[in-house]
Amino acid sequence: MHVMILGAAGMVGRKLVEKIAREPLAFGRPVTRLTLADAFQPPVPEPLRPVSTALTVDLAGAGAADRLIEGRPDLIFHLAAIVSGEAEADFDKGYAVNLDGTRALFDAVRQAGLTSNYVPRLVFASSIAVFGTPFPEVIPDEFFTTPLTSYGTQKAIAELLLADYSRRGIFDGIGIRLPTICVRPGAPNKAASGFFSNILREPLVGKEAILPVSDNVRHWFASPRAAVGFFVHAATIDTARIGARRNLTMPGLSALVSEEIEALRRVAGDKAAALIKRVPDPVIERIVAGWPTQFDAERASSLGFKAETSFDEILQVHIEDELDGRIA
Repeated sequence: MHVMILGAAGMVGRKLVEKIAREPLAFGRPVTRLTLADAFQPPVPEPLRPVSTALTVDLAGAGAADRLIEGRPDLIFHLAAIVSGEAEADFDKGYAVNLDGTRALFDAVRQAGLTSNYVPRLVFASSIAVFGTPFPEVIPDEFFTTPLTSYGTQKAIAELLLADYSRRGIFDGIGIRLPTICVRPGAPNKAASGFFSNILREPLVGKEAILPVSDNVRHWFASPRAAVGFFVHAATIDTARIGARRNLTMPGLSALVSEEIEALRRVAGDKAAALIKRVPDPVIERIVAGWPTQFDAERASSLGFKAETSFDEILQVHIEDELDGRIA
């Protein structure tokens, strides 16, 4: 089985690679070839080095997608993207990577299939940013997508392309609308949602963190461990059960910022919670105000996708996976 991960140097990409290293049969059969690609050199765990090729590539570059598809991967994870805050700040870059790069990838698969019986499974990382106000307090699976950011617009267009290319039998696609992933390990990135992780990750190791929005902001969350589980399940599910509606909103946890902080206080005490400094940022506040807060993800749940049900669980996942079970 040949697996390709685009965006393999990103947080979810790295964790997906680590999952394959720990569980060689995660997709039901052995991974005999693994192609990892990103704009930055993707790391390769030692157990996977004999079967892996790590590539530094710009997916939106001329001919890049065609070269990636030359190896005819059986399973493609498309995680590569310019994140929300950066896509909003840099219009051209966001559309070049998130839309043009995605279209190039999809069409490279189409061109490969014209001369061979090539129809891979393609799992696409979409986002709940495809939804924008006004929307109901709890968004059902049937609700329409009206994004209010360039990032959300780019993801929504890609979802439509994925559904159409799947309908035409070019690939067997499934789009995963990710909740905000929390707690993200590592250094802060340019995602507008980054503070949701920062206000937990930094205090857990004794560092200050900036909260740019109100404690009353509500959002939709899942852990990195749950995100990897979404992608593995999407890779192996019988897509006949999904039908023509190929893009699924993933289950998650709806919580207030204040509930995040209280979970931190329960785990690490008042000293950790006091490290959160409230510094309002009107730009972040404006972006976040247009984001959804809660979903009824019945379709995905009925298909076996699972996430955490409390912020205590999400914090425990971070402590176990990133801090070796220890906090400051």
